[in-house]
Amino acid sequence: MSGGFGERWLEAAYAGAAWLWPLRPLEALYRRLIARRTRAYAEGRRQAWRAPVPVIVVGNITLGGTGKSPLVAWLARHLDEAGWRPGILSRGYGGRADRYPLRVEADTPASACGDEPRMLADQTGVPVVVDPDRPRGARRLLEEGCDILLADDGLQHLPLGRDLELVVVDGHRGLGNRRCLPAGPLREPAERLDSVDAVVVNGAPRDQRLDDHYRMTLTPAGWRPLGGGERRAVAPAPFVEPVHALAGIGRPARFFETLEGLGIAHWTHPFADHHRFTADDLAFADGRPRVMTAKDAVKCRDLPADDAWVLEVEAVPDPDFVAWLDARLAAL
Repeated sequence: MSGGFGERWLEAAYAGAAWLWPLRPLEALYRRLIARRTRAYAEGRRQAWRAPVPVIVVGNITLGGTGKSPLVAWLARHLDEAGWRPGILSRGYGGRADRYPLRVEADTPASACGDEPRMLADQTGVPVVVDPDRPRGARRLLEEGCDILLADDGLQHLPLGRDLELVVVDGHRGLGNRRCLPAGPLREPAERLDSVDAVVVNGAPRDQRLDDHYRMTLTPAGWRPLGGGERRAVAPAPFVEPVHALAGIGRPARFFETLEGLGIAHWTHPFADHHRFTADDLAFADGRPRVMTAKDAVKCRDLPADDAWVLEVEAVPDPDFVAWLDARLAAL
């Protein structure tokens, strides 16, 4: 279950806890290393590989979940409907394959490709390739006939050139104490947002400095049985409450807040991000129903599935973002 130093540190970083102050000298070193690497690519001392098709990077500058994968899924569907042949490229965090690049097929387990690529393949039906070497993975997608590439969580992977950079920020957490690792939750300085093409804030921003960016929401789309079957309506719920709610995502509280918004009585069971679920994690003596996220569900396919349900959510960007994106796509 969640807990341990890593989770306590992340919570402190977003809250701006005073005990992180002694880590600022290490933060200064981290910032210098990031700046040196960025300059090396900008000055041509290190080369980025440019694909012969447009590349859209979707990432974040903070640790922890922001909602970027649902936006990637929305982008894939939007591009497909517009006549593009999109493909999704991922590092495959949490997975381990015998060889790369790995094309995610219908029977590829999450243990090999990672939970997010497995989920994106299921949700979009477009080609998904996993490879820590992003340019190599991109070439594999070109072999699939893709004419536009979506790099999931690729903002800091500079060896792959890009045409658009989109950053997703969790409106609830914002940028935390606005300090870089290890004194804060930032992978890159907050000023990095000034150089990306668009910032999309997931949910209402608590930080007023994020007010002038695009918005999106994560909207519940339906329930489906963990063991497979047709999607059911969000309401009325297809189970008897109260339920055990399990979440092993970047911010488990987001899932629990969604359930509260739906009026579903539940007990919370937060886990660390990318947690590998076991049968014991889903076993409760009271026999009550269990509910979970789509990201967690891909790791629970082979576990006992009686009265276990998956809440599907979809990203809904604001119309002004959609209009901006369509205009930029037309210019690519």
